[in-house]
Amino acid sequence: MSEETQTAETSDAASGSLKGFREDLMALTKARLSLLVVLTTLFGYLVAARTTGDFSWATVLHTLLGTILAAAGSAVFNQLMEVEPDSRMKRTSSRPLPSNRMPKPMAFIMGWLLCAFGIIHLGMKVNFTATSMAAATLLTYLFIYTPMKRTSSFNTIVGGVSGALPPLIGWAAGDQSLWSVGALFLFALLFLWQMPHFAAINWMYREEYTNGGFKMWSNNDETGRKTARIAIFFSVLTFLLGVLFPLLTPIMSWWGAIGGGFLGLWMLWLSVKFLKSGDRKDARTLFFFTLLYLPLMMIVSYFAWVKAG
Repeated sequence: MSEETQTAETSDAASGSLKGFREDLMALTKARLSLLVVLTTLFGYLVAARTTGDFSWATVLHTLLGTILAAAGSAVFNQLMEVEPDSRMKRTSSRPLPSNRMPKPMAFIMGWLLCAFGIIHLGMKVNFTATSMAAATLLTYLFIYTPMKRTSSFNTIVGGVSGALPPLIGWAAGDQSLWSVGALFLFALLFLWQMPHFAAINWMYREEYTNGGFKMWSNNDETGRKTARIAIFFSVLTFLLGVLFPLLTPIMSWWGAIGGGFLGLWMLWLSVKFLKSGDRKDARTLFFFTLLYLPLMMIVSYFAWVKAG
């Protein structure tokens, strides 16, 4: 074998190894979920800045950096706590920890550093309230939601609380009080949106969740009727939120009810369709619509938000 060939093979092996490590790192930190946390945090800050008329790029960057570090760290700890259940589920068995591609001590150190630097950065560069919201997100996600997944289906509600806190990080970073109508709207929007979203994915993967030992709404719900009713209930609440807040509060213009009502009704219609069919295709359609609903509703809410002055 020529020296050039050996060099090329060594280079390809190193490149492949680096790519594999990068992919494992993305999986370990749940990059897509962490990105969602960052986007909802940004949304919270943007509406806060729209309320006050005071926008700061420095605050945005420091808030997002601290948030993404904390979110990535919490994802690492979540997977450390669920290595054994993940190994029993097809959709998670290939993750770095259950497949033994990454040492657990290394993941622990990484998770600790990410969480610590994220919280410390928010505390030093943003403000105490934003830091407390980030800490509350970590605490509810890791110490209540994650262990509760094995004991009670109520875990989805607790997980919804944890998932509804990130926009309040951004809201607080904009020097806005958590005891306000605006903060209530942000929390309610993220909380209610998650319920049909998780109901659909729970039902689609109910057998895997059962194999993993998780207690979910959709366990043993072969017909999908129980899950669909839950999705319908929260879709109704989501619709009411999108309509009533613009009409009854001073934080949003009345026309925001048009967009919020339309999106909420669409979600409700898809939930009813799933109830009637009990078909995986309709559950999947509902799931993908929830992914579309959130960014569209954030856009509607932002432009309907009443500007400062």
